[in-house]
Amino acid sequence: MGVQISEIIPRKAIELSDLKGKVIAIDAFNTLYQFLTTIRQVDGTPLMDKKGKITSHLSGLFYRNINLLKEGIKPIYVFDGKPPELKAKEIESREKAKEKAKENYEQAKAKEDIESMRKYSAQTVHINDEIINESKDLLKAFGIPVLESNSEGEAEAAHIVRQGFAWASASQDYDSLLYGTPKLIRNLTLSRKRKTPAGYVDTEIEMIEFQRLIDHLQINQDQLICLGILVGTDFNPGGVRGIGQKRALEIVQKWKYPVKIFDYMEQSGRYSIDFDWKAIYKEFHEFKPRTREEPKFEKIDEEKIKQLLLSKDFSEDRINSGLEKLREIKEKQKQKGLGEFL
Repeated sequence: MGVQISEIIPRKAIELSDLKGKVIAIDAFNTLYQFLTTIRQVDGTPLMDKKGKITSHLSGLFYRNINLLKEGIKPIYVFDGKPPELKAKEIESREKAKEKAKENYEQAKAKEDIESMRKYSAQTVHINDEIINESKDLLKAFGIPVLESNSEGEAEAAHIVRQGFAWASASQDYDSLLYGTPKLIRNLTLSRKRKTPAGYVDTEIEMIEFQRLIDHLQINQDQLICLGILVGTDFNPGGVRGIGQKRALEIVQKWKYPVKIFDYMEQSGRYSIDFDWKAIYKEFHEFKPRTREEPKFEKIDEEKIKQLLLSKDFSEDRINSGLEKLREIKEKQKQKGLGEFL
């Protein structure tokens, strides 16, 4: 779900060409959820191999990264580590929602309601260890750095950008802004339309610059964290009842300091705080990063890519076509003196 601050965020549209030569730290779980949710059959069934194992994530990673490399973009994928204890309530809520979606899917299936089957099937997505490990193996075969956070992937991605190891982080959610990422990229795809469970929507690549955001809202990072807590994060879903994004902004602008902001909330008599705001604030403010050195790009291992995908019943012709594109990319970059990162 992520922090809900989309209504007050200043952003600007950019082109893929603006990212050429840039290292982008991608929120891996966010990306995998996109693939597992959208790369499906008409009735909502995910892509699977002959053993019934899901392969939508591998298809998405294979083609997405070929396209990113073709555009001269250097991706780094950052995976979540152990979820913070504060996230337990949200995880439980998500699991209940998935169970309900499964029930709705079976009912739609019994009625042969294809549209509802597609809708509910996308809501049952679960990323297990097998999907994570397969994804990491494929990315490594691409020569793409694979990193793991101590907890939230977006927090580690923000750290990587602040350290200068990447130019921007990439995610559909806004959480990395609360962790202070200098730049956030949304809708990192070649398509001008994005597939969602409800169908295709028009989209454009967006860049959100942290300094511009702070200047526009006339607040600092500590106040941005408080704003996020007021409207709701993964650590306190729903936030404070009765508080919208614009009202939350007014409150943090007026009271300025975290203690004063939440003292006001608790003493106003108008709002109920049923979460430990100090613990949530600390989670954002005192995140301990894991990455100490600049991630290194390796050479593409074509045989490993082919082996991985063939074992999952991918078309050999399509694999070879993709690998040929990678060779063309490598050759062009060698001619420009940029081939070493492949």
